[in-house]
Amino acid sequence: MEEAEKGEIHERNTNSSHSGATEEAAGLLIDDLILEILSRLPVRSLHRFKCVSVPWRHLIADPANCKKLPQTLAGFLYFTTDDGGDHHHFASVSGGAAPFDPSFPCLQPNKYKDMAQVDACNGLLLYRGSNKKMAYWNWNWAEDDFRFVVCNPVTGRWVELPPSPQTPENRFSCTAGLAFDPVVSSHFYVLQFEQIFEGSYITSVNIYSSRTGAWTRRDSGMVEKVILCSFSKYVFVCGMMYTVGSLNDKHEYVLLAVDMEGKVWKTIRVPNGPGIGAIGLSQGCLHYSVDSMVRIDDNNESLVSEITLWCLKDHDSEEFVLKHTANTNKLMSMTGKKYRVVEIHPHCDTIFLVSCGGDTLVEYDMQHQKVGCILNLEKDSIQKFLPYVPLFQKSLAEVDEQ
Repeated sequence: MEEAEKGEIHERNTNSSHSGATEEAAGLLIDDLILEILSRLPVRSLHRFKCVSVPWRHLIADPANCKKLPQTLAGFLYFTTDDGGDHHHFASVSGGAAPFDPSFPCLQPNKYKDMAQVDACNGLLLYRGSNKKMAYWNWNWAEDDFRFVVCNPVTGRWVELPPSPQTPENRFSCTAGLAFDPVVSSHFYVLQFEQIFEGSYITSVNIYSSRTGAWTRRDSGMVEKVILCSFSKYVFVCGMMYTVGSLNDKHEYVLLAVDMEGKVWKTIRVPNGPGIGAIGLSQGCLHYSVDSMVRIDDNNESLVSEITLWCLKDHDSEEFVLKHTANTNKLMSMTGKKYRVVEIHPHCDTIFLVSCGGDTLVEYDMQHQKVGCILNLEKDSIQKFLPYVPLFQKSLAEVDEQ
């Protein structure tokens, strides 16, 4: 009898052991399947799923899974300048430390004496490396011996581009943009626009393709003459590069759009406002936000600071759709400061405003009209901000200088 009981107990323990092992294996399999599904979702949905359960939250937050899952906005690159030159900074939206050194020290001082932030796109950064110190207001790059450098700060990998072509007729080169979409390809483009002189209209564009490793030059194909705005922001979406400019002698702001071959050029009127608005890629569409002062009574005695957020949903129709309107008087009364829009969140209807003094960056939810994080900035900051979203991709267009 005792032997029978012992056998039964042993059998139960064995079955329990096998059952536990099976459940553990099934749990691992389920985690792999969940990760595979989550990796295909938009980042906004991904972060909502953190609320499903504690195991899901741990699964999504696990650093080992970051390479598989889409990433959200980490913060903004910006810089300050003094007699010692430019100083690079990072404003983290989570309040934590910068995920990398924004001055990219692996290239200084061994390779370049000066590194200037130019653009950012989907995890890659574009710098202008120079062999001499250049004042930030001197945008005539043709006077400088420089090279463009594209890098991924997560991996530390970088690529130095060959010199861009220059012609005697278009010697003033003032601005450039980076085009990269990891969903489509590991290859990137750099577009460098040229003018005859500062403040004149765009005459041509030099386009670098990492696929060919070479530059091509294209003359402007536009009838309308467009002057690019200072510190122009670039947005790459649906194979087109967009930036803001003004029509010559009309004081009318437009989007200038160019394809990656320099064959398609077009202009799109932006919503009216007293000044230049901010553009950004958000939720897969190009967005435009502008702030203005609006009178609210018949006696024209009261003014409201108003911000509007627009979306270019259909690129073929070239029409903006109004998404949100917000009153920022409450924000200004709370802080005693005035603000202007500088950036748009890539994954939700949230904008970022910088104070006119340039010492704070404020997150504002347009959908719920709520103030989010308020970031303190370095004094005397130059008010050009580059959004950064980490990219856990090992290769850099199949080319690596290291």
